[in-house]
Amino acid sequence: MFKPISMRPVATQGLSSVKLHRVQPNRSILLTAALTATVGELLVGKTARMADAMDRGELHNKNVDYETEREENIQHRINNLKNTRPSTPNYEGHIPLYTTEKLLLFAVSGLRSFFHPENGLNIVQLGEATAWPLFLDSMKRTMLSDPTGRRILREKPNVTTQQLEMDHLAEFPKDSFGYQFYKWCKRENVSPDTRAPVSYVDDPLHAYIFKRYRQCHDFYHALVDMPIVIEGEITVKALEAANMGVPMATLGAILAPFRLKPIQQKRLYDIYLPWAVRTGLTCKPLINVYWEEMLTKNVDELRKELGITLPPDLRTMRAERKERIHELNQKYKQMKMESKDL
Repeated sequence: MFKPISMRPVATQGLSSVKLHRVQPNRSILLTAALTATVGELLVGKTARMADAMDRGELHNKNVDYETEREENIQHRINNLKNTRPSTPNYEGHIPLYTTEKLLLFAVSGLRSFFHPENGLNIVQLGEATAWPLFLDSMKRTMLSDPTGRRILREKPNVTTQQLEMDHLAEFPKDSFGYQFYKWCKRENVSPDTRAPVSYVDDPLHAYIFKRYRQCHDFYHALVDMPIVIEGEITVKALEAANMGVPMATLGAILAPFRLKPIQQKRLYDIYLPWAVRTGLTCKPLINVYWEEMLTKNVDELRKELGITLPPDLRTMRAERKERIHELNQKYKQMKMESKDL
């Protein structure tokens, strides 16, 4: 067998040429160093601290209530956010705003309401942005001056589907206000539960008064049988403005017609706005009506008692105009076909 050749330094013709032995790494030394480093990390490093925490049950504890922990973190963030508000909330759902924030809310919601009145959130925010204390104080005085109004403020009824027993209203007599309200809600596909809560009114009593006004809006619609179309909404807003002095309703009655077609504007200015202003100024304050107790009452008697007369049927007027447009289109198409035959 051949023996491995060992490389030794040799001198060649006066030139010093050195060839070194090939160095092999000492594996035992490397393993010892790696083991020492690992042990050190385990004893004094981050891994040791995590292991100690796990041993104490502080990490990866399978018994941790993660849902509760998440809710606590959310509540902590909410509390931190509340600390940035001008005051603590005065009632459930209250969002205190600085004066500059209220002005910004008024400006933004006003523009959005004008260009996108179909979005109910814009109307809701504009309503609260314009629910000034002076107006709400006036509403409070109106309610305090009337026995029914005082009872409403004392009992603070809440208009909901459950409280009104809406399904039961379908069994009421056909001439009752309850049945009229039920039929109107079904026709317009709305319910009492769709009214947004009040958030930006600071005084708790003012907040309830404004919530009461907001929740009773559909009662006014049903009482005068006004549909939820832009003309119908403007008409009811004008009624509210004249009867209760609601700032947002006043703005809507004045500015909203500018967004309508000429024929819609003509109907409003000739028929519905004059009726709404005249009726609102002469009828009893609608905020003092305990509507929940009026459901069994004959609807015509209720209108007479409040001093309200019905306006011309807006649905009929719109349907008649639509039918006339359809007839004219048909005549135009027929004339066009006849001219081609010639």
